[in-house]
Amino acid sequence: MQQKRIISFAGSAFLVIACLAVYIPAIRGGFVWDDDDYVTQNPLLVAPDGLYKIWFSKEQTSQYFPLVYTTFRLEHKLWGFNPLGYHITNIILHIINSLLLWRLLRLLDVPGAWLAAAIFALHPVQVESAAWITERKNVLMTMFFFLSLLAWVRFMEKPAIYLYFLSLVFYILALFSKTTACTLPAALVLILWMKNILIDKRRWQQITPYVVLGLAMGIFVVWREHYILGTSRLKLELNPVERLLLAARALWFYIGKLIWPTKLTFSYPKWDISWTQPVQYLWLIAWVVVGWCMWHWRERLGRGVIAGIVFFVATLSPMLGFISLYTFRYTYVADHYQYVASIGLIAIVAALGYRAAAKIRLLPIVAAIILAGYGVLSRQQCYTYRNLETLWRDTLTKNPNSWIAYYNLGIALKEQGRLDEAISQYRQALQIKPDLIEAYNNLAMVFTAQNKFTEAVDVCQQAMHIKPDDPDIHYNLGIALGKYDRLDEAADHFRQALRLKPDYADACYNLGRVLHLQGKLDEAIVYYQQAINLNPNFPKAHNNLGVVFSLQGKFDEAAEHFRQALRLKPDYTEAQANLEKALQTQVNPHKSP
Repeated sequence: MQQKRIISFAGSAFLVIACLAVYIPAIRGGFVWDDDDYVTQNPLLVAPDGLYKIWFSKEQTSQYFPLVYTTFRLEHKLWGFNPLGYHITNIILHIINSLLLWRLLRLLDVPGAWLAAAIFALHPVQVESAAWITERKNVLMTMFFFLSLLAWVRFMEKPAIYLYFLSLVFYILALFSKTTACTLPAALVLILWMKNILIDKRRWQQITPYVVLGLAMGIFVVWREHYILGTSRLKLELNPVERLLLAARALWFYIGKLIWPTKLTFSYPKWDISWTQPVQYLWLIAWVVVGWCMWHWRERLGRGVIAGIVFFVATLSPMLGFISLYTFRYTYVADHYQYVASIGLIAIVAALGYRAAAKIRLLPIVAAIILAGYGVLSRQQCYTYRNLETLWRDTLTKNPNSWIAYYNLGIALKEQGRLDEAISQYRQALQIKPDLIEAYNNLAMVFTAQNKFTEAVDVCQQAMHIKPDDPDIHYNLGIALGKYDRLDEAADHFRQALRLKPDYADACYNLGRVLHLQGKLDEAIVYYQQAINLNPNFPKAHNNLGVVFSLQGKFDEAAEHFRQALRLKPDYTEAQANLEKALQTQVNPHKSP
């Protein structure tokens, strides 16, 4: 017993130390890509009623990940927007997942359980989930996924009702972390089958609540994305046969990256899937052959091997193309999609290696070399997530036709003030994807920032030929025309933007500003106030509304809005000067403000 404890401690210590050594570059990384939506620019992390809105409102702009946002909100209270804390949390969760996997496989009597956990911990395909803050949803969901399975296995061994409900609670927490946890019921069935437990009526009754909860959450999230977030407009233009071809090819892709994890990238090339190309059926035929072999040699293969393959396929199924995902705009596959699913194949390889090691003495040395190689590759991959520019330049090195990489690299360069370089990247993105409205919008903003108003107007007009009902195009055209002193035209485009997007606070503000410049003060007040109603944390709107009230002699109202602007932005010198003028005029009403 004492020897087992020492071995267990040593194995755990190795996993912890190895992960920390490998992921140090990621811990030092910054925020990348949509980390702003999840963390740095997420108002729900700082709003007084943010916790309520995280769970019960429509204000989340992504999928329904309430538990993930709750952890981000708690962390914001602890270390603000310092990325170090968020990265450390992700790495800790990944380490916990590795230890839980080891425990789970041991309970299932899977040979080589520790080796499987070590491969899972150090394999390069897991870097995207552990090193990218946004993928908190992946590592957090997996922790509760494993805890639910552990409680379920214990329940099989000791049918205590508290273990069953504990498993169910962990499953619910996994669903609140990421909806793809809905595949867990398949794992429950596989565990029963692996342990040769009869799946009778009583067992199906025990599994049914998991199925119902998973289906309910899945339906809710799909409905929410389609009818609240508007992802119903994102059509995956593939017929049912092509979706099947995509799924088959994607599965082989993931297997390939597990076996030979090189050229891993943040965005892989998007395949051309067509049912008219006979060669594409080879991926599907290969899976049919695998299925036939699994059935024909089921006794020789054993339940563990078959369960591992089925787990791999079942857990990946929501990401294979049968359901339209936003990422399918630019790629059909991503490393983080197989974070959990990879366990099925990893466990098979580890078990076969463990059994073979008894006959081939060199295998433990080979395993150690492989683990070391994985560690080196994973550490190198971590450097990719240092910052936005590093991430997208690495992507372009491996996928030079990635329009999303060019576009987002342009954004990163724009934020650094490298405007000419940003323009070049946006133009590269448009060469690959000429209908990329977002690139036109960003080009217009860069040209406006450079006072190149003719170019800004031209870009907006080009975009309007592609998508005339885009509110951002009308907004940016309004900005450019306003700089050109074509105020009537600018006002028309701001109104168009508001017609297409009634909650567009910036459009309200700029329409108010144009009316203000035209001397239409009463109308300007209406739009400034509307902008504040839509976005109470809008210092410029408060300041400009105060200026209009001052012009109308309403100095009390003006002073209140200048104070609001300063409360939101304490270093707002213009609002401070306006407030002092308004207060002086209150004391000496004959003095012009």
